[in-house]
Amino acid sequence: PETHGSVEQLIDQMNLWNVDQATIIAAQIEHNPTNNVYVAAAVQKYMGRLHQFADVDSVWSATYHRPGAAKRMEAAVNQFNPKGFTHYISAGDDGTWLNTQEGMDFFKVAAEAKLIASIACYPHHQAAIRRIAEKFPAMPILCHHMSGLKADEQPPYDKLEQVLKSSEHPNIYLKLSGFAYVANEKDKAEYPYLNARWIYRRCYEKFGKRMVWGSDYPVASLFMTYQQSLEAFRKHCDFVSPEDKPFILGGTLNALLNR
Repeated sequence: PETHGSVEQLIDQMNLWNVDQATIIAAQIEHNPTNNVYVAAAVQKYMGRLHQFADVDSVWSATYHRPGAAKRMEAAVNQFNPKGFTHYISAGDDGTWLNTQEGMDFFKVAAEAKLIASIACYPHHQAAIRRIAEKFPAMPILCHHMSGLKADEQPPYDKLEQVLKSSEHPNIYLKLSGFAYVANEKDKAEYPYLNARWIYRRCYEKFGKRMVWGSDYPVASLFMTYQQSLEAFRKHCDFVSPEDKPFILGGTLNALLNR
């Protein structure tokens, strides 16, 4: 636990596989309640290589969807000066809170601070996320790990259709990551996850270069190496055009960060 998620391990992997910069999605989960502070220090130590997305009111927090969310977002902005924030939504949550006045105030602070919203969500949350995208069209919204889609979904593909519908909003982006999560339960270690490729293809057809590759490091090491998390996309998602691959591998996110 002391070294599994260390910034030095991350930098070493980035150096090995020629990754110039990375966003760190903070998660103040379980035995890691000061992750925002740790990541802020890492960003200062490796200036120019790392960017912080601060964890604000995620599902494991005692303040999850409690009154005062906007004030807590403001406090995080003032303390960490992040490039974005991350908010993990419970799978059992119907997403209603996101569109309440409290929820909208929460996102308004982020939008006014020009943050990128990095949302860990599921397909049934997409309708609520679309309403946020409409309310704050200048705020980019990145949905984690293909928004929780699964390769074993059966017709009529209601969950997939919910995610694809969100591609109609130009400020909603999809993280092309989490291959082991998208794969069938029995195939979580079956690199290069060819059984899950149809999900990535369908989403690419709609989102195009509004997809953003992510390593999911260090959690990905439960299933594959850092290099494999890269090559699962770069080598094995052969349906992506050569013109779009550089955007998905960094160009799109770099543009958002520089904005």
